[in-house]
Amino acid sequence: MASLTINGHNVTVDAAKDTPLLWVIRDHLNMTGTKFGCGAGLCGACTVHLDGVAVRSCQTQFGDVGAKKVTTIEGLSAHGDHALQKAWVAEQVPQCGYCQSGQIMQAASLLSHNPAPTRDEIVEAMTGNLCRCMTYPRIVKAIERASNDMRAANDTAGRKA
Repeated sequence: MASLTINGHNVTVDAAKDTPLLWVIRDHLNMTGTKFGCGAGLCGACTVHLDGVAVRSCQTQFGDVGAKKVTTIEGLSAHGDHALQKAWVAEQVPQCGYCQSGQIMQAASLLSHNPAPTRDEIVEAMTGNLCRCMTYPRIVKAIERASNDMRAANDTAGRKA
């Protein structure tokens, strides 16, 4: 048994230390938003955050998480209203939807470290996340929209303070 902080909650999980974090999330905690894609860290479908940094949960061992905070797509926003989630809908990104949670988590990590990325920086940051439906242009547009919306919301909040 080991403790884990996931989406702001402390939980205890009975899993071997070498169990991939992906399977702890999906099988032990029944959080199925994080997807299994390739199992080799190549597609990005399983992307989650460890202390705000995007990682491939299929390649991250449960024992390596330690005291780091895990955030999954379920924890990105309490009501599914993160700027990226709204932009994904507005730009009509999803088709099959399988890669979307990993795409959004990768983009959220990018925007948390670089709130105003250039198109080239977005493309570079998203390169390792594959989309079978080939919606890459819409993904880039959605990230640009979310970046603009987030900065506008911060500017508005700053003026009100």
